[in-house]
Amino acid sequence: MTYDVVFFLHLASRKVHVAGVTSHPDERWMVQIARNVTMADWGVLSSGQYLIHDRDSKYGPAFQRIIDEAGLTRVPLPPRSPNLHASAERWVRSVKEEALSRLILCGERALQYALPEYVAHVHQERPHQGTGKVVLRPAPDHVTKDGNPLRCRARLGGLLKYYACAAACMCCLDVRMGTIGDTSCAKTA
Repeated sequence: MTYDVVFFLHLASRKVHVAGVTSHPDERWMVQIARNVTMADWGVLSSGQYLIHDRDSKYGPAFQRIIDEAGLTRVPLPPRSPNLHASAERWVRSVKEEALSRLILCGERALQYALPEYVAHVHQERPHQGTGKVVLRPAPDHVTKDGNPLRCRARLGGLLKYYACAAACMCCLDVRMGTIGDTSCAKTA
């Protein structure tokens, strides 16, 4: 079965927001997506100026009216022009190659679980080439229940991994830096 995923990509910050997943996109569903993303207090498009989209028939008159009423300028792309929305095309390629093509998804719920996990990985753990190899929004330090720092964090059953090297104490830092050879600290073992 094929599922449609509606997502919004803020070009300047590279922030991705997955707005919805469905196997049967219709006008009513798209209108609800438009309402959700243009909400004044928490909508992802509430502070934007432009909405660049392709000419898919899913963006019908009711969807366009809600976007226009929110004060956004719609910029429909010319037909057959994938290079004009290269950032969105690259995100689709990345999510397919790095996550979705490596998973066996059994229905819409599995896809709805996998996409936010991948988005969190992209935002909080993965450096981006277009931003000077910096993580967009680094996650707070992840610490285990017993206080030891984590060395590896896995998402989607280990498919996506993030390695962090955090110093728990000065002896750990010295061992990692190679300034002392003592590995007797329990935190570095």
